[in-house]
Amino acid sequence: LGAKGAVAFDIAAACSGFNYALDIAEKYLASGSVKTALVIAADCLSKVINWKDRGTCVLFGDGASACVVSYGKPGYTIENVSLGADGEQSDLLILPAGGSKRPASYETVQDGLHFLQMEGREVFKHAVTRFPEVIIEGLECNNLNIDDVSLVIPHQANYRITQAVQKRLGVSDDKVFSNIHKYGNTTAASVGIALTEAIDEGKINKNDIVVLAAFGAGFYWGSVIIKW
Repeated sequence: LGAKGAVAFDIAAACSGFNYALDIAEKYLASGSVKTALVIAADCLSKVINWKDRGTCVLFGDGASACVVSYGKPGYTIENVSLGADGEQSDLLILPAGGSKRPASYETVQDGLHFLQMEGREVFKHAVTRFPEVIIEGLECNNLNIDDVSLVIPHQANYRITQAVQKRLGVSDDKVFSNIHKYGNTTAASVGIALTEAIDEGKINKNDIVVLAAFGAGFYWGSVIIKW
């Protein structure tokens, strides 16, 4: 990019990574230490999927998305970010080996511990609870309610999760954006990809309140309230 001297670092927040990174970028700008930040979310899940495990291999995809965050220029305004985490549930969606706790070895490779493992039913139960909670939390911080929202863009985890969250929030089909049928679950990248496509399809208009929501491995979750 030619951005010599720029600060650059990785964060690990799995499916909620885009929302976490937006929060970090906004706080850097608010502190006055930077003028512009580039948020990039990219995941290549095909490298860690067990293609013999039908409970995971049919769900995930590879993808990347990015956005520029700065002050005083046209675009979306970040009105609020609400984040949460629950490490006690991390074993429900995990790469068991490959880190410092269980370094790569002959045994970990033989046992398939470098593939993503997921307890689908348990993840579903947590997701359909955390998604609505963090969305409502974010709205209430701005004295808004779900009726003020023009579009909800959830992390594209699972269409059944999206439907369940939609039902709990009580919003119509036209207020929830989904593109999981095209790419699968692209984890951290999914919210940014979906936001881009919603813009391209003309689903967001001037002064609309849009909610970006995510939940996933870690467990991490978060919502970002933005206004055009």
